[in-house]
Amino acid sequence: MFQSVNDVISGFGAQKYICNKNVATVVYLGTSLQKPILVEGPAGVGKTELGKVLADALGMQLIRLQCYEGLDEAKALYEWEYAKQLLYTQILKEKISDILQGSQTLQEAVDCIANQDGVFFSDRFLLPRPLLRALLSEKPCVLLIDEIDKSDAEFEAFLLEVLSDFQISVPEIGTLKARHIPLVILTSNNSREMSDALKRRCLHLYIDFPDSEREMEIIKLKVPNVGDRLAEEVVRLLHRLRKLDLKKTPSISETLDWVRALTLLNVKQLDQELVEETLSTLIKYEADIRKAHQELKAYLAEKQAQRGVPAGSEKDHLH
Repeated sequence: MFQSVNDVISGFGAQKYICNKNVATVVYLGTSLQKPILVEGPAGVGKTELGKVLADALGMQLIRLQCYEGLDEAKALYEWEYAKQLLYTQILKEKISDILQGSQTLQEAVDCIANQDGVFFSDRFLLPRPLLRALLSEKPCVLLIDEIDKSDAEFEAFLLEVLSDFQISVPEIGTLKARHIPLVILTSNNSREMSDALKRRCLHLYIDFPDSEREMEIIKLKVPNVGDRLAEEVVRLLHRLRKLDLKKTPSISETLDWVRALTLLNVKQLDQELVEETLSTLIKYEADIRKAHQELKAYLAEKQAQRGVPAGSEKDHLH
């Protein structure tokens, strides 16, 4: 486990995840106090990645529950392996005479068969889903409950109960308690408000898009062969694009894809033609692309004006 806030920063850094002191502090407190961490923020800022990196940094297994509308207890907790139970039923039919041997009355025969219930409803037929897998894990693990805001309020209420006691009840078996309390990371894109009850049980962390300096660090860390000038221009343009009213704001992962594409094409600085040809790696909706084209023209015009170059006269620089 982490020994300090700086230990979190260095541990995450070893996994190529740049986090500020605020993020590191919440992670340190959450892991030390064994409190769930609710991570909120826009889509694409690295919330899910935080859970993955936490597991890697601590050398723990990552168990992920992807939430969606209509998710219920059965899909999150466990299912019975009915095919396997049916196979055992066939075996029982073959052994029925042996089981009923010595029964003198119908009641005795029924009781003999009833005594076999434990064979059919035991953990050998239980198929654990993410929540139960995390509770029954032989070693401490990280439980990532991703996009909790996409689930229904009813599932959130159920999850609240699980996170309070870290145990569940299986009617046919009994109560199953966690062998080790998992480190829980919940992420939300704020598509709906989380309940006050859930927030009370969690440490809260809000992650926004990084500032220019930190995004430069991320780009250089993830794409080490990118040129300084190209990285600076990408970050400058990106921060302008994120201020637009877009259907989907470019995420950090999409930014890295774009930078990799530009680097692969040996681009040293941004120009309108090449950016327009590669913009689909960054922006995924046609209406957003049109808005981005207009912003790109304005950006390049400003850049040329600062250099005293007439608009439209600057050529591409490919090396």
